[in-house]
Amino acid sequence: MTALIARLKELYEGETDRAHRFRYGLLVFDIATIAFVIVSSFLPLMGWIVAADIVLGFAVLLDFGARLIICPRPAREFLRLTTWTDIAAIISFLAPLLVEGAGFLRILRTLRLLRTYQLLDRLRQDSVLFRNYEEVILATTNLLVFVFIMTGVVYATQHHTNPAISNPVDALYFTVTSLTTTGYGDITLPGTSGRIISVVVMICGVTLFFRLAQVLFRPYKVRYPCHACGLQRHEPDAVHCKACGALVNIPDEGTY
Repeated sequence: MTALIARLKELYEGETDRAHRFRYGLLVFDIATIAFVIVSSFLPLMGWIVAADIVLGFAVLLDFGARLIICPRPAREFLRLTTWTDIAAIISFLAPLLVEGAGFLRILRTLRLLRTYQLLDRLRQDSVLFRNYEEVILATTNLLVFVFIMTGVVYATQHHTNPAISNPVDALYFTVTSLTTTGYGDITLPGTSGRIISVVVMICGVTLFFRLAQVLFRPYKVRYPCHACGLQRHEPDAVHCKACGALVNIPDEGTY
């Protein structure tokens, strides 16, 4: 058992090439899972989808169990939001018949990996694209996650009672028109709960949308911490930190 824990700890937290390949493999698995979730959510529930859900659910469960095993204080993990997003993903995979419409919640698993500092650091080292557009990628991911989560919430809470929400496409249409403040009005959510959902979509969605617009149109700067004052963002050709004047040695593409 000790050898197993040591092996898992090395794979999940180590700095070896094998560990980095393993964590990239987890990221690829999450992206493929999200693609499956999005596509299958727009299809009628069929046997092969249920079977795939169960297989993916057990894979997520194994990943979740491995993370708990290597954690020195497993009970503390349940105080983290990422732990509960994993639990929501496992439930939505293993109980597709009982949790219909909650499949979009499975996209939350990607946030766990994208918010892992080790993976972010590795992506910065390995990918020029990620280094140059990190904030854009994260802002886009946050917005897409929010859209699909709220689409799942709208569909799960409305499709039995609201004739205007008959499929996930209707829920996605309502979510997008609400967060962009287009508000055509052809689909509305009645009742107090519907109004609360609409308010959440508009307030949070607009915030994330403007955040994406901000990072898209803000002048490009290089992320590199100043050793003296800690300022993170500098002009691409900066030689000195504009905050404290210290010399900064920003690596260029030739140093990687």
